[in-house]
Amino acid sequence: MKAVICTRYGPPEVLQIQDVNKPTAKENELLIKIIASAVNSGDVRVRSLDVKGFMKVIMRLVLGVSKPRKPILGTVFSGVVESIGDKVSKFKVGDRVFGMTGFKFGTYAEYIAVNQKSNVIEMPNNATFEDAATIIFGGQTAIHFLDKAKIAQRPNAKILIIGATGSVGAAAIQIAKHYKADITAVCSSEGQNLVRELGVTNIVQYDKEDFTKQKDKFDIIFDAVGKTTKKECRNLLNESGVYNSVSSGYASETIQQLQLLKELFEKGELNAVIDKTFHMDEIIDAHRYVDTGRKKGNVVLKINE
Repeated sequence: MKAVICTRYGPPEVLQIQDVNKPTAKENELLIKIIASAVNSGDVRVRSLDVKGFMKVIMRLVLGVSKPRKPILGTVFSGVVESIGDKVSKFKVGDRVFGMTGFKFGTYAEYIAVNQKSNVIEMPNNATFEDAATIIFGGQTAIHFLDKAKIAQRPNAKILIIGATGSVGAAAIQIAKHYKADITAVCSSEGQNLVRELGVTNIVQYDKEDFTKQKDKFDIIFDAVGKTTKKECRNLLNESGVYNSVSSGYASETIQQLQLLKELFEKGELNAVIDKTFHMDEIIDAHRYVDTGRKKGNVVLKINE
């Protein structure tokens, strides 16, 4: 099968398409033909090892010293179950599924074998493969940090979402709306149309004004791009307000997050925000584009037809 191999840490050009052995499904595994994946900020950070200071040493220990130990990158997928192991009971051949692999990576490939008890479930019944692949990364990250802020226990919470047009920010807007939050979004003037399309009218354009000078106070501040600190935003928090940032740690992945994303998508409360679509042989261009930091929503990586 064909797969994208990260030959070393570095610019997008370190990615190469190579022929590798097609996996087989062990007794508790599904063999999935991947139709779509996505290129997100986490992928480009791993490829380039874009972390600072001592974290770079830690990441080399975790991921691999000079190149990733698991050279097929990608953490999200949607596809079709092609075969199943003898002990698989939760899925059948032909099921349309989506899921996430975390630090196991492996989704920039034509096929992947995953355990039936891993983070994989049937896709939303009204989703395309592209939709399903692209709601995962931003959605699960947003759910993780909004859950940490206890948004479900804060009725009509006032929330400030910084970086509202990326994959995480766009998902956070929609998930916060599900919890009936009063949302203010921080984005560039170029991104305000997308934010309005997502139903937010309170918009602060960071390229025209300093959002930290607002008079409003918030119950939750969520930095979806990791560009601020709690100290910079402290004057915007209510007395019991909570500040969270994607830079504050790894967003743990659970099957419950996938189930919520599926439910919200099927109800029409969550939409896939897709900026561009690239085919697997355009992987370098896809990473270059995400590297610019200008993407709005998600970038699809089309693996199979």
